[in-house]
Amino acid sequence: MKRSPLLNIELSQVIAGMGHGDVLVIGDAGLPVPPGVRRIDLAVAQGVPTVKQVLAAVLSELQVERAVVASECLSANDGNGAKGALPDWYACQGDRLPVAPQSISHEDFKALTARAVAVVRTGEFTPYANVALVSGVVF
Repeated sequence: MKRSPLLNIELSQVIAGMGHGDVLVIGDAGLPVPPGVRRIDLAVAQGVPTVKQVLAAVLSELQVERAVVASECLSANDGNGAKGALPDWYACQGDRLPVAPQSISHEDFKALTARAVAVVRTGEFTPYANVALVSGVVF
């Protein structure tokens, strides 16, 4: 049995096959998945699992060089009223993610999903709770 937190076989296989610069998207329940892009549907019910939970499990196996979020999430998900603050599901990942993600419009983010190796659908119902992870190298 695997020792890392990520147990989903389909998601683990996708990560194992990623190369430098490949993109994996973790999205909320409403993020559209473009035709031809692999969908890994983990959504069970509203809020199950959360983006925060899936992101933590993915980061146990994926080396991330860069992350991209929709600029709308930097203000929409901030619980303290500070414009541009990182959402909790991103900020809680410590040193496993770049401190400052690249931010682009939500429309551009949806276009970016077209080049992803896969889009992981969660049960998250928080608006704009989506992140594109660009794989790095471990050497």
